[in-house]
Amino acid sequence: MIEFFFDCSSPWTYLAFRNIQRLASELDETISWRPVLVGGIFNSVNKGVYAAREDTDSPKSRYLLKDVRDNAREAGLTLVFPPKVFPVNSVKAMRGCLWVAQDATARDHYLAFVEATFAAYFSEEKDISQDDVLAAVCGQAGIDADAFLAGIARPDIKEQLKANTDEAIRRGAFGSPTFFVGDDMYFGNDRLPLLRSAVLRARSSIPARP
Repeated sequence: MIEFFFDCSSPWTYLAFRNIQRLASELDETISWRPVLVGGIFNSVNKGVYAAREDTDSPKSRYLLKDVRDNAREAGLTLVFPPKVFPVNSVKAMRGCLWVAQDATARDHYLAFVEATFAAYFSEEKDISQDDVLAAVCGQAGIDADAFLAGIARPDIKEQLKANTDEAIRRGAFGSPTFFVGDDMYFGNDRLPLLRSAVLRARSSIPARP
């Protein structure tokens, strides 16, 4: 199993969301989707990311923008970075990812919802912190918007997002996307080849059944 800790406010996570599905299909591996609040991770263990965002005219910053666009083109994604609202408060969207996964009438639309959330933010430059934007995303994904908005206000959903974020920090995460194969952690869309090797290595270490 691959654990995928993610936040829909990250362009690299959008790329990884697409790519990890192809990898999992190739390997016939399951994915455990683990929504987190990346701002909570940054505030706890990676505050330097905020200063880095301010330095937009350095050679490294210019290259990073090019790198995002190059990778988006390779993945066949229309990705605008930075979008009009950046950074964005993704807490409602990430609570939504948790609620959709748990709701009996919505869970079959989980991947469609996550994809539509990423696309709304990075392709359409919509503010995914707003209820009307998330309601429209629900409509695209075939999810009842009223039930969704009520669901993301539930105390247990709020607590689960905090618990996921705390767990990611405890296990060594410092951003999104973060992957685990067992206790083996990988960070970033560009680490998927290493993640693939980790899955195969883990399989080879499992004793065959008698």
